[in-house]
Amino acid sequence: MTARWLVIGLGNPGSEYEKTRHNIGQLLLAELSSGAKFSAHKSRMEICEVRAGENTLVLAKSRGYMNETGGPAKSLADFYKIPLEQIIVAHDELDLPFNALRLKVGGGDNGHNGLKSLTSSLGGADYYRIRMGIGRPQGEQDPADFVLKQFASGEKKELPEFITRCADAVLALVADGLDKAQTTFNN
Repeated sequence: MTARWLVIGLGNPGSEYEKTRHNIGQLLLAELSSGAKFSAHKSRMEICEVRAGENTLVLAKSRGYMNETGGPAKSLADFYKIPLEQIIVAHDELDLPFNALRLKVGGGDNGHNGLKSLTSSLGGADYYRIRMGIGRPQGEQDPADFVLKQFASGEKKELPEFITRCADAVLALVADGLDKAQTTFNN
């Protein structure tokens, strides 16, 4: 059965945030887009549509800050008539070590302001999540500062393979369902 899925990559706009841990969801969108150009949409999102087998993925990133993603995401979902159960959100996850990946549906926001905004605006938390591990800061560094820093040099070497694996997980989720994708990709 063909379907349209909304894949939201959380992050912040602007070159100063582009390669930070907090923008790892948008790095995933770049991989899924295979170089296709994103364009402005009236929902205040930048979007790109790509084929994934028989399905269409609407890749979306907010033109505003992460904690304001919910309203534009709701507008975009309404525009395309995409139900909550066909929304996938890719985001940074402090509670997973760098390079760890978990797929799930629903759950709390765990203090993540992007997820909090989405859950509030979408009217529920039962959307799919691609939890992309970025690890926790060492020592006394504030997690809020840590997520806005670029990856360490060792992490940068592993990042392309990690992003590719996360993109493969999104495609498997859409094609095969959550259970099979979790079995293959949750590590």
